[in-house]
Amino acid sequence: MPKTSSSLSRGSAPLWSAATRKALVALIALAPLLIFIGIFFLAPIGAVVIDSFRNNDGDFSLVNFSDIFKEPIRTAMVTSLSLASVSALTAAIPGGILAYLIESRGSQKLRRIVASISGVLANTGGVPLAFMFIAAMGAEGSATGLLKLAGIDIYGSGFSLYSFWGLVVVYSYFQIPMMVIVFSPAVHGLRREWAEAAMTLGASKRQFWTRVGFPLLFPSFLSATLLLFASAFSAYATARAMTNGTIPLVPTMIGNLLDGNVIFDEVNLAKALAVSMVVVTLVAMVPYLIIQRKSERWQK
Repeated sequence: MPKTSSSLSRGSAPLWSAATRKALVALIALAPLLIFIGIFFLAPIGAVVIDSFRNNDGDFSLVNFSDIFKEPIRTAMVTSLSLASVSALTAAIPGGILAYLIESRGSQKLRRIVASISGVLANTGGVPLAFMFIAAMGAEGSATGLLKLAGIDIYGSGFSLYSFWGLVVVYSYFQIPMMVIVFSPAVHGLRREWAEAAMTLGASKRQFWTRVGFPLLFPSFLSATLLLFASAFSAYATARAMTNGTIPLVPTMIGNLLDGNVIFDEVNLAKALAVSMVVVTLVAMVPYLIIQRKSERWQK
């Protein structure tokens, strides 16, 4: 007996499954965002990468990347890596200690207040931050004057806000709060019951920290330090306002190349420097993401 049209419609599978329809709806909803990312993010990045492999005549060449290992760019790269490393460690240690003290001994209200303040300070940077420190710790700054009245002449002892160590001090202003924000969840995840259980089993407080506490917190501490390194390495506005290019740094050198302070033919060199900065940042951020994901397992 031949099948009727109604039986065919009941027996045939739908053209689109429910999962496929949901995926299509999500894709259509995300289409404007994807187009925006493609035009204003991926396309410029692709253009920068392509131009970084072009010489002055527009031909494919590795000359721009080979110039990175020559002076004065080599010195700028070494200085940038050194500044990022020193400032990250300088901020990570006090920031980690502060995060531990607040999470282990502070009240819930205090933790909320510190988190709010840290969020504001960690996002304060650029030219305003530079002007704040110049007004406070410059040669004629208010803090410098107060220290002179107390018999401490920081500039007489060789310190300068516009030097390598001056930038380390300025970067600490936003990096220590950033460390508190990033490292606090790991300290909070170190449950007090674990220490009590270790004490019950006969372990001392020192043994708990050397065998349990520090091994658990170290990956999170390391990942947070890598984040601080990436942040300091890519900082531009603060360093430019503080030093005006007197300290050779990769971000300020890129700015000089793109601002027309050099001949036009070196614009592609600036793009090669930008690509190298992205590579260095990724080298720091990929381990950060991997370690952070592994650390989140025991924090839950």
